[in-house]
Amino acid sequence: MSKMHLRAGDNVVVISGKDRGKKGKVLMAYPKTGRVLVEGVAFATKHTKPKQMGQTGGIVKQEAAIDASNVMHVCGKCHKATRIARKVLEDGSTVRYCKKCGEVFSN
Repeated sequence: MSKMHLRAGDNVVVISGKDRGKKGKVLMAYPKTGRVLVEGVAFATKHTKPKQMGQTGGIVKQEAAIDASNVMHVCGKCHKATRIARKVLEDGSTVRYCKKCGEVFSN
């Protein structure tokens, strides 16, 4: 299992699949399975039953997790899809940065 390149809150663009080209924010990251939940991407229908009296059941559309390899980070400064690079600072902390413009992403 390798380190996941995305974290919750990152802005991404989908690079493959039926939602190719859509942009969104990572809502949740699942490092063990290598999947991410992106806002407004990969909707799945879920059939729900009423759990309590007065509650209605029906068909609900919600986001489904997609593989992390199908999305690419979007830099906030240059607004381009970029791969994330890592570097270790003098104090020993690791930061993520844009390979195109050098912008450091918040950790």
